[in-house]
Amino acid sequence: MNIFEQRESNVRSYCRSFPALFHRAKGSFIYSESEEAYIDFLAGAGALNYGHNNDYIKQKVISYLQADAIAHGLDLHTSAKEEFLCKFSETVLYPKNLDYRVQFCGPTGTNAVEAALKLARKVKNRPGIFSFMGAYHGMTLGSLSISGNRDIKHGAYGTSSNVTFMPYPYGFMESFDTIEFIESVLNDVNSGIEKPAAIIFETVQAEGGVIVAPIEWMQKLRTLCDKHDILLICDDIQVGCGRTGPFFSFERANIVPDMVVLSKSIGGYGFPMSLLLFKPELDIWEPGEHNGTFRGNQLAFVGGTAALEYRETTNLEQEVKIKESFLQKFLVDKIASISETIKIRGIGLIWGIDIGDANLAKKITSRCFELGLIVEKTGRNNTVIKILPALTIEISTLEKGCFIIKEAFDECFS
Repeated sequence: MNIFEQRESNVRSYCRSFPALFHRAKGSFIYSESEEAYIDFLAGAGALNYGHNNDYIKQKVISYLQADAIAHGLDLHTSAKEEFLCKFSETVLYPKNLDYRVQFCGPTGTNAVEAALKLARKVKNRPGIFSFMGAYHGMTLGSLSISGNRDIKHGAYGTSSNVTFMPYPYGFMESFDTIEFIESVLNDVNSGIEKPAAIIFETVQAEGGVIVAPIEWMQKLRTLCDKHDILLICDDIQVGCGRTGPFFSFERANIVPDMVVLSKSIGGYGFPMSLLLFKPELDIWEPGEHNGTFRGNQLAFVGGTAALEYRETTNLEQEVKIKESFLQKFLVDKIASISETIKIRGIGLIWGIDIGDANLAKKITSRCFELGLIVEKTGRNNTVIKILPALTIEISTLEKGCFIIKEAFDECFS
């Protein structure tokens, strides 16, 4: 029995799917202690958009550390925070004509989701929240209450009070006007459902199986919220920071949410950080009303600033579009053609291969790992293979990883 089996909790998960002792990583490769190289199509579950140990970001962080600059600062004013806020404003908010206040929450995405729910309820003085079937928003109680997966809620009793799940445009609901249904619920005095403070949504349900929301649907959702005085919260934790191409995933719909939740790659280097962005008129917090000891992660400020600089100098948005085109064509031509049961969904550099068979999906991802590729399963009953490489991945490496998937499919479908 190794030390992990002896000491680490049964809750561990990724290590069960990828049973190697990893030692170092660079770019889109991660290496085991025995120096076996694996192409990484997991990218820290979306926390490593700029790849492992990005040279530009790394040098900025090293310089900061060597200067004995502040590493932990609560919510004190620091030069690292100032530089991040200025860079974020100059390169993201101002060019997109977005006027958001920035709240630094605890270090993980679920902390920012909790802050969003708490602030929305405070602003509207209403307890209800609408979420969507298939949603995933985090593992703390408030975030669990608005997440759809029953398995992850097991043992967390009483999480779903004041939360109503609405249908997302997926499956048989694609031919059903889900926005019209929400409208009818809100207008029906006998629906039994009270008007919520907010509706929280993902433009792409990543953990839900890589379900991409239609542009028109998002626009109608924004209109509905305006009509009924409901706050619209966009959870951009996994598909923000350029994952779909532009910095925010909702930009393709030309809408402006009232609140936006960011985490994962916002820290640039895999450093923990989460942000809640919201319109200035919603900033009714009292000082210290919502805080956290590690909301002042200075290294994340440095990494985040460097990441924004890196995006500027590398034309990353255009790079994502080029790689998106390659991925879409490869998956449709080489994978979907294997069986009529296979469905391909995705946008930018997040794609899903829906097999509809959990055992087969597990068999394929296990074979991929044996062939040198780390790729995970997701979606309802884990039937979807999710491709989530670094945005900086070289086309040759992306192609090599895709051909490993093809080889695994050919073997497992034969």
